[in-house]
Amino acid sequence: MQTSIYKSLKKQNENSIEIDDYLVIEAPIEISINNEPFTMVMRTPGNDVHFLRGLLFAEDIYKGNQPLTIISIETKTNGFTKVNINISETELGGAYLNKRSLLSVSSCGICGKQELNDINPSKKRLKSTALLDIDKLPEMFEVMREKQHTFDLTGGSHAAVIFDKFYNFLCLFEDIGRHNAVDKCIGKLLNTNKISDASFLLVSGRVSYEIISKAFFAKITTIVAVSACSSLAVDYAKELGICLIGFSRNGKATVYANPQHIL
Repeated sequence: MQTSIYKSLKKQNENSIEIDDYLVIEAPIEISINNEPFTMVMRTPGNDVHFLRGLLFAEDIYKGNQPLTIISIETKTNGFTKVNINISETELGGAYLNKRSLLSVSSCGICGKQELNDINPSKKRLKSTALLDIDKLPEMFEVMREKQHTFDLTGGSHAAVIFDKFYNFLCLFEDIGRHNAVDKCIGKLLNTNKISDASFLLVSGRVSYEIISKAFFAKITTIVAVSACSSLAVDYAKELGICLIGFSRNGKATVYANPQHIL
């Protein structure tokens, strides 16, 4: 359930008409780990198993090879969800053990981080295993656009799509939050043991540093955005060896970091 119908009044010039309007759903998911409340995150309901796996992976909470063990999950009709996840102490990541807080909203990047060290990009650079043919981008974005069914109804959702090095489509998800759509994609590939195939990540909106961080942990070496990139995203991409491209539309694109990854 990603959309809901709301009554609204559409006005144009001097005319008014009552319509049924589709809105993208935004609702909280309350996450407990081992019966202990952990965090609450806003997202669009649907594909929560993939979302949770991708989120906890990117935040260094759980990087195990097996799917998450969900003790219980309860979803109300309005999309409000409570989930309890079992993770053995030996598999809990450093961020959980250090009690670092998670993002708590669907569109924030740096919110939730407690110390500047939490956003320190001092990591080993990625080595690109796939060069991007930039002439392929219009075709790749067309694939993404054709699959944005929630956006077609609402105009209010973001999308993320991942391709392999041969430009084969791997997965696409939509969400009210840009980061959530990326989490769902990464989670899906983790759950299906295809994360090593991921080479190119395309997003429908802007890129903040948080998306760079998620791609880095998933070892995705190229990110392409329809819209802008933040300064910290560019700094991160340069530091971590990720090719970052923004404003990819109408046959144009702006390369901000690591152009050597382009064919």
